[in-house]
Amino acid sequence: MPPKSKATNSKPRITNAQKEAAEAEIREKQKPVDYQTKEYPVEVIVQKYMEGRDDDTNELFIPDYQREMIWEEKRQSKFIESVLLGLPIPPIFVADIYERENDLGRLEIVDGTQRIRALSIFSNNELTLEGLKKLEKLNNFTFADLPLARQRRFNRTTIRMIQLTEKADEEVRRDMFERINTGSIVLNDMEKRRGIQRGPFLNFIDQLSENTKFRKLCPFSEALVKRREPQEFVLRFFAYLNNYQNFGEQVNLFLNDYLEKNNKDGNFDRDKMEGEFESMLDFVEKHFPYGFRKGKNNKSVPRIRFEAISVGTALALRKRKNLKPKSMEWLNSPEFKEYTTSDSSNSRPKVIRRIEYVRDQLLAK
Repeated sequence: MPPKSKATNSKPRITNAQKEAAEAEIREKQKPVDYQTKEYPVEVIVQKYMEGRDDDTNELFIPDYQREMIWEEKRQSKFIESVLLGLPIPPIFVADIYERENDLGRLEIVDGTQRIRALSIFSNNELTLEGLKKLEKLNNFTFADLPLARQRRFNRTTIRMIQLTEKADEEVRRDMFERINTGSIVLNDMEKRRGIQRGPFLNFIDQLSENTKFRKLCPFSEALVKRREPQEFVLRFFAYLNNYQNFGEQVNLFLNDYLEKNNKDGNFDRDKMEGEFESMLDFVEKHFPYGFRKGKNNKSVPRIRFEAISVGTALALRKRKNLKPKSMEWLNSPEFKEYTTSDSSNSRPKVIRRIEYVRDQLLAK
């Protein structure tokens, strides 16, 4: 019999008790996820995404934790080429979102936003195909340039959609999104900033992101901490607090410009800014029942909810330092839920509306 390898000898023996404990842990942390598998034509998917998008009532919507459009035109074109060739397309994951008040039966896109956006952009003649290798003769075509028969066949092409039922809460959806995307992680915006925009202000952001009270009121999963989400939140707080009325339509550019300006100047008022950040946290801890979370059982905080509460609170405290809110009932109002739900982060009017709504509610007499 050949001798055992050193690796085998050095590995500790797993006892039956350890096996039983491991099995118990799996059973305890497993979450039943009910789902249905459906197939929709491209035309229907685009329609569900586009209709009502401007006023945030579209049936198929992008949640705040998803990335903005990151596929460049060549990658979008390659995806459209795959659809035209009839190649297998990975399923799109969505979740049925149930709201007790004003339920619209909407579907949150858990995975597949880039594909849906590419389909919509192409269908609306906003994409000119380029860099195609298999269908070279289609380079420089828009959707309208295709023969009518091919347009119809493209629209009839079906894509599989895995639909999680309303039992899948936000934690499950976020966790699924992270796990699906783990295999091909692309640097997010904050990770890129750390690589190319180092400086005194970014160091200041790093410092505040470690604040114990901040981490308690605004919990982050280990995966999000690794991806610099706490720093992203702190940067958003200061950028919106000091410049929200000048917000354009692209969050990434807005934040990059603010960070670059403060890094270059290097003369930002560190003590004043840190004081405002800590005063805001103290106020939230005292007056908001669940901190920045939606409820007791929520373990994560959407970006737009954090922006609205943190910046609105800081603006109110600028007006009235010893502020004592008359009521916090507005936290459960349909208006606040509407202002802090889904894909509204790229709309300037909505950014202003949700921040000033919180400010005005806190200042109401």
